[in-house]
Amino acid sequence: MNRRSFLTSLGGAAAGIALSRPTHGAPASDVPSYLRSHAALYAKDPRAAALTWFREARFGMFIHYGLYSLEGRHEWLQLREKIPVAEYAKLKDRFTAAKFDADAITDLALAAQMRYVNLTTRHHDCFCLFRTKQTEFQSLNSPAKRDLVGELAAACAKKGLGLCLYYSHGRDWRHPHAPNNDQWGGSARPPYATPEPTYATGTAHNLGRYLDFMKAQITELLTQYGPIAAIWLDGIAVPLSRKERLAEWGLPGLYAHIRGLQPQVLVSYKQGLIGQEDFLAPERTFSQKPDRPLELCDTLQPRGWGYIREDDGHHKTPEQVRIMLGRAAGLPANLLLNTGPLPDGSIHPEDVVTLTEVGRRLRRDGWPAPIAPSPEAPKQKKKKSGSANP
Repeated sequence: MNRRSFLTSLGGAAAGIALSRPTHGAPASDVPSYLRSHAALYAKDPRAAALTWFREARFGMFIHYGLYSLEGRHEWLQLREKIPVAEYAKLKDRFTAAKFDADAITDLALAAQMRYVNLTTRHHDCFCLFRTKQTEFQSLNSPAKRDLVGELAAACAKKGLGLCLYYSHGRDWRHPHAPNNDQWGGSARPPYATPEPTYATGTAHNLGRYLDFMKAQITELLTQYGPIAAIWLDGIAVPLSRKERLAEWGLPGLYAHIRGLQPQVLVSYKQGLIGQEDFLAPERTFSQKPDRPLELCDTLQPRGWGYIREDDGHHKTPEQVRIMLGRAAGLPANLLLNTGPLPDGSIHPEDVVTLTEVGRRLRRDGWPAPIAPSPEAPKQKKKKSGSANP
């Protein structure tokens, strides 16, 4: 669905949603558009302003889009089906993103009463949706020839939405020096029957080269697209698999580097890895008392994050989403609700209908009352290799 047809179906509601305006304090030109209602605090302490905004945000859109979307068989396609690196890379030649429409996406987020959008800039397969000098494996070198992160950044800035950038940090199925299974556990790489020839092994393997690669890419994300609301890191099971070697990842230095580039940007690493994250972002449930802001990420599909064709007709309903919002509020937490675009990049029509209706009900009835978490809520279980996580 493109922007014009979406606005027509919505009756113009999204176009009429007012953006926040600057208050006294920092000049409007110096305040990120999503923080304009906190301009005075931003002038004194950008990070405090961002944390205040995040606590108030309530609702965000998560988007999992990449090469895996073309096949519609789960975002862990490469690992689950043990597809060799060179074979999987052929999907790039079919990636057109012909109907990826940043204006329509952000209009839908506004219509649903969302305050921010989080896009997978690079998932575990290492395919990048942004302009990068670190690898040719990117959308600009596909038939799409587009920088999708740049397009979404421009639309979010124009409309006052925060832009959060998902980045696969601990798990990578392509880079030669990413963590291998023999050193970091069985889910770090696909369990190929024969060794993948492009992977560095033994004494040739150098984790430091991979860490430099990731730092360089995160630097690009924070210097090419204007103010970013959050860097959202994923892949926590890999560094956690060898806790005694956690220091090798140099995360305190990476976090300091991120905050040095943009003082307002928040840092998350799932349910927390080293205790220096600005907010926690676990999947679906959380049974502990959080010691910092909390965000639950969940899906509009039954479980998967990238588009899964066999789930067509079974996406969540507006009432189910309202219950999810109530449960998130009861923690309290934001709800980061994921949609997996179709192969062409368009938002799944079932999700467009649901999110449009959710927004209509929120404007009519207000936000759902918080639903207190059950005292018997089970603790999070460790996921098996290839589980349906981001």
